[in-house]
Amino acid sequence: MKTTMIVCETLKDEFLFLYKEMGLKADVKWIESGLHNYTQKLHDRLQQAIDEITECGRVILVFGRCGDSISNLKNRNFEMIVPKAEDCISLLMGSDERRRDYSREHAAYYLTDGWIRGERNIWMEYLYSVEKYGEATAKNIAKMMYCNYRTLALLDTGINPISQLMEKTREIEETLELERKVVPAELTYIRELLTGPWDTTRYEIVPPYGIVGRCGENV
Repeated sequence: MKTTMIVCETLKDEFLFLYKEMGLKADVKWIESGLHNYTQKLHDRLQQAIDEITECGRVILVFGRCGDSISNLKNRNFEMIVPKAEDCISLLMGSDERRRDYSREHAAYYLTDGWIRGERNIWMEYLYSVEKYGEATAKNIAKMMYCNYRTLALLDTGINPISQLMEKTREIEETLELERKVVPAELTYIRELLTGPWDTTRYEIVPPYGIVGRCGENV
């Protein structure tokens, strides 16, 4: 069965590592990471990617629900596998539960090398504010925007040396007054997503011409 994978660029490092390690042969379509802040734009871009696929038996969406951006996506004449994960952080931490537990305890904002490269992230937003309003105002804006966060959680997937991410985020920690913590991540969820088996408690299996449900159920 020919497979196409639609992948968020935020997960590019982890996906490419597994793609090579597992000897996968699927077609790959990349979705720009900067769309995460725009739910409708991300939804429309994903729908466009689905509509462009031809001669395919299965599509695997390497994406979290991302603010419910994937709800009501319309499938075409193939099976589509959708993880029941809130976002890419849950995919990297192995489950929504682990992500929620850590966030509850540490009030964390998460970063990986992929997020740092993204078009819209905590640091890029701050630099944009500095350019537009000046440093003093930008810091006040950041304090208001991120007042609920205490921790800058650096997800260590083992793909890239964590020292690289530590160096890249040193200035973020000092400027935004967030404590950096290295958080062990894992590739188990993404590995399972790419090849199965797809337990319906963790994945939505959308039939041909079906619609992605809002709460993990077909509508």
